[in-house]
Amino acid sequence: MKVHPLALTRYAQLDDATRKAIDAVTSGYQDKTEYFVDKLAQGIGTIAAAFHPKPVILRLSDFKSNEYATLLGGRQFEPTEENPMLGWRGASRYYHPEYKEGFMLELRAVKRVREQFGLTNLKLMVPFCRTPDEGRKVIEVLREGGLVQGRDGLEVYVMAELPSNVFLADQYAGIFDGFSIGSNDLTQLILGVDRDSTLVAPLFDERNPAVLQACAHIIDAAHRRGRKVGICGQAPSDFPEFAAFLVEQGIDSISLTPDSLLKTSERVLRAEQQPPSPRPSRRATDARMPGGAARPKIAELVAAYADTEPLLPDNS
Repeated sequence: MKVHPLALTRYAQLDDATRKAIDAVTSGYQDKTEYFVDKLAQGIGTIAAAFHPKPVILRLSDFKSNEYATLLGGRQFEPTEENPMLGWRGASRYYHPEYKEGFMLELRAVKRVREQFGLTNLKLMVPFCRTPDEGRKVIEVLREGGLVQGRDGLEVYVMAELPSNVFLADQYAGIFDGFSIGSNDLTQLILGVDRDSTLVAPLFDERNPAVLQACAHIIDAAHRRGRKVGICGQAPSDFPEFAAFLVEQGIDSISLTPDSLLKTSERVLRAEQQPPSPRPSRRATDARMPGGAARPKIAELVAAYADTEPLLPDNS
């Protein structure tokens, strides 16, 4: 999108140079906010239409403050955080008085895709939701933006990428329609490894028993409440045995990169052909790969995952 959402809602507060730069990007749009809504709706709608009527899950914005700051007008509205990875990101922005109006532009775009474009196969996913109470606040903000959970089949999922999502999975299941395991952040936060640091990069491994146990617990807790579980992290694409493990635990859907589709699908098929087990692995000592028996479930490939991340400027 190139432009910070608040630079569009608070256009009058910008200096002349920034306004001039934004004018060049938003040429043809008298209403600056309409530029953001229109472009975002077109992008989301293209993906949702390509797979209609199959479900398309849209991850809502999860940029960090240092990333948002690189957008046009962004530095005026973003704090300087020592650790943006654990800072003002994901769900915590959506209801915050200093960003809520920016998020409402995002919701206008989603509403347009579902209602004006008629693409009700679009579902939503809330990232980095730290507490169940935060989840309830986000559901209320969605309602304020005209996106009512359950209306016209609207489902709202939550990313399972924090230890709190694991330990309180039963509570989250009472708020959201399903889960999507975010294996990247989940691994980082369970193992305490900064995945952007080359010094500790060798310790980052989604196949660690602690991560496997967390995944198994989420799947089990969600299914006990009748909720769906998928995964949109990188791990199933990188490690086919990880995908097989998820199938053995009874996961409902798996997201894969195109280059790994055939290889991983073959491994998933073998896992599905194993004799069923009475219950999934729930203890750390049980959560191992490869091996184990599969539950009698078929892991489906989600039609598409999309996100609302604005494009960073090309500084090359």
